[in-house]
Amino acid sequence: MEARRSDFQAWLWGELVLGGLLAASLALFVTHPVLRAQYDVPALLLVLETTTALAGLLVALLAATRFSVDALRTDLLLAIGFLVGSLATGMFAIVPVLGGGRLPPAEAWAALLGGLLGQAFLAVAPFVGGRSGARDRALRSGLAGAAVVLVATLLLLRTHAGGLPALTATVGEPEPPGLASAVAVQALLDLLAVVGWGRRLAQTGDDLAQWLAYGFTLELFAALHLVFAPPRGSTYVAEGDFLRLLAFGLMLVGAWRAIRAAEFGRAVAEERARVAREIHDGLAQYLFTLSTHAQMLAAGAPVEEVAPQLTQAAELAQQEARFAILALSSASGTAPFDSALRRYVELLTADGELAVDLEIDPDIRLAPDEQIEIFRIVQEGLGNARRHAQARQARVVIGRRPSGERFVTIEDDGEGFAAEGHDAGQGLRNMRERASSIDGGFSVRSTPGLGTALEVVLRP
Repeated sequence: MEARRSDFQAWLWGELVLGGLLAASLALFVTHPVLRAQYDVPALLLVLETTTALAGLLVALLAATRFSVDALRTDLLLAIGFLVGSLATGMFAIVPVLGGGRLPPAEAWAALLGGLLGQAFLAVAPFVGGRSGARDRALRSGLAGAAVVLVATLLLLRTHAGGLPALTATVGEPEPPGLASAVAVQALLDLLAVVGWGRRLAQTGDDLAQWLAYGFTLELFAALHLVFAPPRGSTYVAEGDFLRLLAFGLMLVGAWRAIRAAEFGRAVAEERARVAREIHDGLAQYLFTLSTHAQMLAAGAPVEEVAPQLTQAAELAQQEARFAILALSSASGTAPFDSALRRYVELLTADGELAVDLEIDPDIRLAPDEQIEIFRIVQEGLGNARRHAQARQARVVIGRRPSGERFVTIEDDGEGFAAEGHDAGQGLRNMRERASSIDGGFSVRSTPGLGTALEVVLRP
């Protein structure tokens, strides 16, 4: 909470400094008209509009990606808002003038209304909370709906094109009716967005919120420049256009930082879930066995019968606890993995029912996620060889071929099975899924009466 308050205060001071500088420059331009720099450069205007449209599309894409991770409705509205604004600019303000000439009235009004609609989504977004249950469907529906609204707006305006006033003027013509009102609405929406994203920063500490607040502050003063100093013509570039470009640059940086943070958060959550699954599948089972045997002793079962089983369960639980710690570790190297696997083999072969030859290349390097899954695959493979295949000998090799390819093989002399028409059991499915989770290949060869050979080829 203290860190969040500190971030908000830092943003507030930055906002005051930025707003003060922009207000001072606006006042200077308003009071000294000679300083207003407007250039009749249609090509430059087209480049600026194209750049802002592409930047808006990128922000929409990044917001949609973050929505797919966190499912926040705020991100959904962000994606829709930036998409609507960018599409309106591209479809109605850029494409119609690519061949030269003036912008038709219907397209000009469609671009203006589409931009205001997108801005409305962006201004409302910070005030909307909660998460969406159906992420993919909500995203598809929202984006498709935005595109339909834009096309419908253009078609409606074209049917009334004869009564639409021109939205752009040439030098010497009066300002088109409705333009000042539209720009004023744009400025009010920008102000609402600044307040909303500042409020969201104070409540959630969302890093993206402060970048958006800065960006909409620039957008606000870009709109105010148009209110006090309308462009001299439809092909003129003014100060507000450069402020708007800078605003989109800031928002793009913020969106990129946000998606990086969201992906990192998802990776952390997935890692925690994986470790929890490992503890559940391993340690929890042995603890349950310990509890069962303790209850047997309490019920009067002979100590000489229960004690060996209790001791073995305790040793296995201890082994699993060590391996759970390994799962949480991100240290490189395989020494803890080697000792954990050798200890498991010792416990498995202590009664003499199965002999296991374990070979681990001392120079092989395994990533932490590979160590976990390989341990489980070997555990499953040797367990199957002992319980189901009635094997007497098994061999496990974890090594590297001359080509550099890393591999794991598990071979046994058990009963085997016919590969044709064989319905893979749960054990084989588990091993295949574990190999896939670390981007490894999995194959099995088996012949009735001649044993089974499993192989995992690790990622490069």
